[in-house]
Amino acid sequence: MPKMKTHKGSQKRFRRTGTGKLKRSHAYTSHLFANKSQKQKRKLRKSTLVSAGDYRRIKNMLPK
Repeated sequence: MPKMKTHKGSQKRFRRTGTGKLKRSHAYTSHLFANKSQKQKRKLRKSTLVSAGDYRRIKNMLPK
């Protein structure tokens, strides 16, 4: 059976942490910043982990 290919779109959006969890960046960070509060913009800068509901689906796209 051939090797499973990595989903390249997912590879650019998600990274594995040292313990094997999946890290992602926030949405809503590209434009229209005048409408967002300073607190919201500050929180959007930090990365976060993929939710439990999406974890299995995304993990299958990143076979490594």
